[in-house]
Amino acid sequence: MSERDRLIDHNYDGIQEYDNPLPRWWVILFWATIVFSVLYWFNLGVGIGPGRIAQYEAEVAAARASAPPPDVSSPDELAAMATNTQVLEAGKQVFVTNCASCHKPDGGGLIGPNLTDNAWIHGGTLAEIHKTVTEGVLAKGMPPWGKLLKPDQIDAVTVYVASLKGTNPPGAKAAEGTVVP
Repeated sequence: MSERDRLIDHNYDGIQEYDNPLPRWWVILFWATIVFSVLYWFNLGVGIGPGRIAQYEAEVAAARASAPPPDVSSPDELAAMATNTQVLEAGKQVFVTNCASCHKPDGGGLIGPNLTDNAWIHGGTLAEIHKTVTEGVLAKGMPPWGKLLKPDQIDAVTVYVASLKGTNPPGAKAAEGTVVP
């Protein structure tokens, strides 16, 4: 093919263009993206395929089914732990590290409520304390410690907090909540 045949008849301000075909690899890539987009569209859930959202939901359901159940201690197990001095000491360490900034190291209450009296806002049984520690009280600013602490740490701090009942340290915050005998 001569130089003359490759020139396009179009002339603009004395400038003429060559008719250069696109490289073959570029044309193949162009058509491959068109084919891919059609196949992808059919798998989005718009067409006949299950779609990526349905696939994601199926994978999440399978992961939940295969995950072990959360390690939740029964009230009887927590009551048994309440007599173990090692568990109480471990609970005290967790309490001082994570809870003392709001409840004071002695549990008398600072920003958070007093944990040493017999009045409880969210319940004073071992199961209720465990639930409050695990799930937190976001409306009051208490984080859900179940996402940050190990299950044995939550159990230990639960029995430690329960052991603070009735200690009434000096300078404690006024009672809040319902009195639990």
